Amino acid sequence: MNDAPDAVTTSAMENQFGLADRIVNEEAIANSVRRFREQKITLPTFAQLADPKSFDQKTLVGDADPQGPDARNLWRVHWYNDLAGNQVDVPEHVVLPSTLTGVPSPIIVVFGDRFPMITAHKVLAAYSCLAPRVVTGQFDPTVHRAVWPSTGNYARGGIAISKIMASRGVAILPEGMSQERFDWLDTWCANPEEDVIKTFGTESNVKEIYDACNELAKDPGNFILNQFSEFGNHLGHYNVTGRALAHVFETVREEYGVGGRDLELAAFSSATGSAGTIAAGDRLKEEYGAKIVAVEALECPTMLENGYGEHNIQGIGDKHIPLIHNIANTDVVVAISDQATDELDLTFNTDAGRAYLAQSMGVSQSLVDKLEHFGFSAIANTLAAIKTAKLLNLGENQALITVATDGAALYPSERAKLLQSRYNNEFTTTDAASAVGRHLVGASTDHMIDCTDLDRRRLFNLGYYTWVEQQGTPFDLFEARRDQSFWRGLRRYTGVWDEMIEDFNGRVAAGS
Repeated sequence: MNDAPDAVTTSAMENQFGLADRIVNEEAIANSVRRFREQKITLPTFAQLADPKSFDQKTLVGDADPQGPDARNLWRVHWYNDLAGNQVDVPEHVVLPSTLTGVPSPIIVVFGDRFPMITAHKVLAAYSCLAPRVVTGQFDPTVHRAVWPSTGNYARGGIAISKIMASRGVAILPEGMSQERFDWLDTWCANPEEDVIKTFGTESNVKEIYDACNELAKDPGNFILNQFSEFGNHLGHYNVTGRALAHVFETVREEYGVGGRDLELAAFSSATGSAGTIAAGDRLKEEYGAKIVAVEALECPTMLENGYGEHNIQGIGDKHIPLIHNIANTDVVVAISDQATDELDLTFNTDAGRAYLAQSMGVSQSLVDKLEHFGFSAIANTLAAIKTAKLLNLGENQALITVATDGAALYPSERAKLLQSRYNNEFTTTDAASAVGRHLVGASTDHMIDCTDLDRRRLFNLGYYTWVEQQGTPFDLFEARRDQSFWRGLRRYTGVWDEMIEDFNGRVAAGS
């Protein structure tokens, strides 16, 4: 981007995309300080969330229920938790062996269901979007409702974060999402009839979510925190998730080093969704040369075929390229069928499926027990890693890493529907063998792109129709994203925001 953006672009960067590096409204800051002082709320910096050893967990978290609406849970919005909410030295993960994956390359999966309140890592994205808006004085919790457009977990994360940051949240998500998401929202929203807005469709209907946001934005009391265009989402994952994944890889590499193997990080796979998580790939690519693998649903092949459709891999919004997706840095595109994620979910979470994995495939019982921490998008991410290992002909010294964004606990209702409709409520070991044979062991290199420069330009250009034509993004800002210098230039914001967070906390404490 040029050194002197025009006034329209500067305004869009601050107001529309969350890239303010100054206090925009001092009155809003004063209101927030008073509210946070009353509620005893302090904010962690991005640096602290990236390295939780830098603060005292006992002092700042204390006895807070990790699943409760307690402001102290802000200090748990990182990858270093166990299932009970205790801080761990290394993010919890599993290394999938070739007996399960069918490829020699180790596949490392880092668990996201350790995050507080929503048992999904999207709570980090929500904090990364709201915290900068508060400390720059753009969001005033005494005036604004925080509106969280999502296909599921980001809306829940947003409701949780806004609630414990003493403000009112509104969730927007498609009506076809899992019942467990709506059940959670009913318990966390004071008035679900007003604060949970169900839009038409399922995962693939993001445009309808945008339309609802544009309507709500007509009321100045509504503050839209659009994860698809809020650059705090990208920066939070670049700094916090990227560092956590690097730490996990270094830990695994050290373990493999004992056996005389020098492990390299060959690739990172991530469903694109809002394109927040995949920002961790930018960091892993810089540090290790890892290829960035973007994952989508085969039934709605947006990147693969500029296509359309609908699917059930909940956690992936599509039919567009998010503004915060550094698509020009993508190396591989993979499409995964929701038939694969549906059927492997049943395999991982039924007695027959687990028995088949342990008895017929020789998967250790300890690993079988961990498969309940793989939600639909986690299975998609893992299958994409397997397919990438095959496409790139990776060997035993070349690891891939990915994330399990949430766990199977969020999908019992979807599992019950599939059992009834496809298996007449009886999933057998024969069904498990078929699912594993088709989707896991039999994973092929179909429906993949090993990206050339031409592919990257095509993918980048596809975003024009959503962001410039439909959402009014200034063209020079849209186009600046083509160059990697734009993305590198964004990274200064987290340092600025951390200083502003510390100053904000100081002002809160000064009046206590």
